[in-house]
Amino acid sequence: MDVTISQSRVEGRVRAPPSKSYTHRAILAAGYGDEAVVSDPLVSADTRATMRAVEAFGGSVDRSGDDARLEIEGFDGRPEVPDDVVDCANSGTTTRLVTACGALADGLCVFTGDDSLRSRPQGPLLDAIDQLGGRAESTRGNGQAPLVVGGDTGGGRVSIPGDVSSQYITALLMAGAVTEEGIEIDLETELKSAPYVDITLEVLRDFGVEAERTAEGFTVPGGQSYDPTGGEYAVPGDFSSMSYLLAAGAVAAADGEAVVVEGARPSAQGDSAIVGILESMGAAVEWDREAGEITVPRASLSGTTVDVGDTPDLLPTIAALGAVADGDTVIENCEHVRYKETDRVSAMAEELEKLGASVTEERDRLTVHGGESDLVGARVDGRADHRIVMSLSVAGLVADGDTVIEGGEHVDVSFPDFFDALESLGVDVERAE
Repeated sequence: MDVTISQSRVEGRVRAPPSKSYTHRAILAAGYGDEAVVSDPLVSADTRATMRAVEAFGGSVDRSGDDARLEIEGFDGRPEVPDDVVDCANSGTTTRLVTACGALADGLCVFTGDDSLRSRPQGPLLDAIDQLGGRAESTRGNGQAPLVVGGDTGGGRVSIPGDVSSQYITALLMAGAVTEEGIEIDLETELKSAPYVDITLEVLRDFGVEAERTAEGFTVPGGQSYDPTGGEYAVPGDFSSMSYLLAAGAVAAADGEAVVVEGARPSAQGDSAIVGILESMGAAVEWDREAGEITVPRASLSGTTVDVGDTPDLLPTIAALGAVADGDTVIENCEHVRYKETDRVSAMAEELEKLGASVTEERDRLTVHGGESDLVGARVDGRADHRIVMSLSVAGLVADGDTVIEGGEHVDVSFPDFFDALESLGVDVERAE
């Protein structure tokens, strides 16, 4: 689907979607348990993949209401061997979390996904499962899906790199709680995207599971049960998705007006760093933490330097902001952002250049020369990546003329109502199949 964004001024109130990261973890945590309700979940392409996996393991997910509540009957720590191959679609989070879960099965599980997912690295997680006595293989021998795992893994000690994906750590912690021995994780390298593991630890606590950091990495005792207080877990708002709405206010709010984003209560989400990033660029951001509301008027932005080692999902948003700001915006420590749904470093460099931005791309750094950029509407490729699509939409708000974004339907991965939200703020949006 092509989506056309016209140069626009925005104003009004809009609610951020629920957190994708928390929703994934909550659905699987409920699956590991007996039964639980996940309220206020994000129901999207990615999280539906996690629901399908829970059902493949012998659980059930009841969405008979209005998607505001998921009633989940779990597999009580013992996943069944799925009847068929489990399709994780485009969801890397699903793949990694359920791969560790599948290693607990008394038999073999097969996980695969679309072209993009089958190009993403899974080798360190497969190696970790092998260290724990399970069976874990890539069918093509390249550390990528399709994956075959199983072996009724009982836990133990594992050594794994921390600079490829924090999702490996999350997967092992969640599975380790229901093993007999538990799992001790030794990190071989510095942990990237550490706030995402903080999210995992927060969700585990809320489900009554003990896990903690150690001098070497992390540990989770075995023999535990997943059981949230009162049998229900509520998902907080998503700061990754919120970043596009906040950026829209900063670059395109109408004179004397602002964008107010609801659902912004504090949590362990590292991407709440977008508030400080906007402030460092000169935006007058007001965050009422108690009410969960962030207000952002338009500002004359200046370039800044941001290390995205812990916040890789913010790179596309920051790059779009940098194309509007005066001076250089330098995004550092970003090599790991190349291993997402697409190479987001190259994708943002190439697509922003189509819009007239001046960009310098290096392996671990992206510099957007805002002072040398003059954005003009053009046809750009969303790269079948929800975050690229939404970030280019932000740039399109200030580009002269119309910006046509290919692959607009991919926002369904994390923010299905994104374009409706933009329209509610006054953006002229046209969709063409």
